[in-house]
Amino acid sequence: MSERPYVLLSCATSIDGYIDDATDERLVLSNAEDLDRIDAVRAGCDAILVGAGTVRRDDPRLLVRSAGRRQARLARGRPASPVKVTVTGSADLDPTARFFTTGEGDKLVYCASGSVEKARERLGHLATVVDTGDPVDLERTLADLAARGVRRLMVEGGGIVHAQFLTAGLADELHLVVAPFFVGDGRAPRFVQEGRFPWHSGRRARVAEVRQVGDVVLARYALSERFGEP
Repeated sequence: MSERPYVLLSCATSIDGYIDDATDERLVLSNAEDLDRIDAVRAGCDAILVGAGTVRRDDPRLLVRSAGRRQARLARGRPASPVKVTVTGSADLDPTARFFTTGEGDKLVYCASGSVEKARERLGHLATVVDTGDPVDLERTLADLAARGVRRLMVEGGGIVHAQFLTAGLADELHLVVAPFFVGDGRAPRFVQEGRFPWHSGRRARVAEVRQVGDVVLARYALSERFGEP
């Protein structure tokens, strides 16, 4: 494929691999110390990507929280927070979501061909809508991001999007945080969906780092030869 950004996946799970529970309330998996670590990772990226399901379910802002880190980015001639990116097949997106209404940076929506006009009608000037084929083609998405100057992309979920990047071999690094409790409910969403992954018992991913962050554990996995690129 053509040039693409360095892709870093970030996810927090329970001990039994769930990223949420089956209730209407958002499950808190991380802690203050780890959220600050994530903020630092965000500050080092050019763009942050989440799936449309995450936009609908979690209503994330996807901004750099630390004033000091925002100022440091501005001092380097970069926007205060990374570009926001989402991918959608249906264009079922709420223009009042914080993804679109918070932050001064660009918002990009990579959309399946059949839903492009719907997305543009719904979002208007709030975001740039890009046709990436039907279904959404992640390689085309990454090539377009690279053409827009995105060198480092952070993918924050959810499980379907993470699985798509992983099964396609488009991830260079994985940050997996494990919270010290179980969910134990098969109705809840898991870290990734089923699929054929490049890493298995005969081809193991390389563990780059394991450390405790407050009461959670961070494991960093190297998934490609590009691991660690700036």
